[in-house]
Amino acid sequence: MKRFVLISAMITALISVRPAHSQEALPEGDGKKAVQAYCVQCHELSTVTRGAYSAEGWRNNLHMMMNVGAAVPKDEIEPLVQYLAKNFPERRRPDAVIIPGSAKVTIREWIVPTPGSRPHDPLATADGAIWYTGQFANTLGRVDPKTGKTKEFHLPAKSGPHGLTADKEGNIWYTGNFKSTVGKLNPKTGEVTEYYMSNPAARDPHTPIFDKSGILWFTVQSGNMVGRLNPQTGDLKLVTSPTPKSRPYGMVVNSKNIPFFVEFGINKFASIDPNTMAIREYVLPNPESRPRRVAITSDDVIWYSDYSRGYLGRYDPATGKASEWASPGGPQSQPYGIVAINDIIWYSEAGVSPNTFVRFDPKTEKFQTWKILSGGGVVRNVDVTKDGNIAIACSGVNRVGLVEIGK
Repeated sequence: MKRFVLISAMITALISVRPAHSQEALPEGDGKKAVQAYCVQCHELSTVTRGAYSAEGWRNNLHMMMNVGAAVPKDEIEPLVQYLAKNFPERRRPDAVIIPGSAKVTIREWIVPTPGSRPHDPLATADGAIWYTGQFANTLGRVDPKTGKTKEFHLPAKSGPHGLTADKEGNIWYTGNFKSTVGKLNPKTGEVTEYYMSNPAARDPHTPIFDKSGILWFTVQSGNMVGRLNPQTGDLKLVTSPTPKSRPYGMVVNSKNIPFFVEFGINKFASIDPNTMAIREYVLPNPESRPRRVAITSDDVIWYSDYSRGYLGRYDPATGKASEWASPGGPQSQPYGIVAINDIIWYSEAGVSPNTFVRFDPKTEKFQTWKILSGGGVVRNVDVTKDGNIAIACSGVNRVGLVEIGK
């Protein structure tokens, strides 16, 4: 039951806010009966009628619902998609703001095999492949950018894979968002090993990352915790964030092997002692800040995407100095996935149409932006390849991509 509630809550979160319609007020048309028959299996009808998508967006969302149990007959899918797109169309988002510059970028994308997979997080591995979590298809996928060939690996039922990382042996590790697990996939054999949370309150395992000692750290967003797993022993420990409902989210490890994570529920980020697991929080200057993902530069300075305000932020834990810059797309641009490459900051704007990829040079304080031609459908996270390019996952358009940076 807990897993069902969590999946339903995540489905609800996918729906844009708009005035609700009662069942009696549902517009007439071919597809109305299908909405009433199938869409209320997991949630209230108002959850559907608050939606705002193009036909492609509704089709993608419908396949996501089918992946988690909605029994929609094949011959009713397209009439339902057209009905929803006509009566609950995509709400206009801010236009992407394109800032020219001297940097050269090419963006390539690949459609993943299972419709409605909702690729959530990407992972660039040492062999040049791009992995992704098919969160609503319960799969991990591997794309070869040279050939475009994709292979999917099925996970234990209702895992809901979210974040990704890899160990030195080439095993792929993921957070089982729906099932409250951490999992390890052996790509050679397909074998999956699961590690369960040691506390039943540890719901929503989120972002995993290995430190320099081979210890796996991960955030637990809804459970308001941070976890540590020793892969050699299977020992898993959890600690609770000092601030209630702080929602630990993106995570990095600094040069001293200290994990840092941002707290999406409040204007804070934090570090955690690798030995004692004691958490130290840092307060960001603006109380409205909601840092969602995090990057780190060679000087151990923290950079974060301020999702709620449309800002790029910088904070030096050593000095307490904070700086911020308005993202090119404006206050509704929703900066999201972020990385640092050679101390240049790259991140996505998820709230503009189409989504953009943004470059920021801290030395000149200048931005440059590019459109993601597929629209992006919310680029939630990014990863750096071995040759300094950027892997992306485009959740709403069922794609993964590669941002190739000119040398």
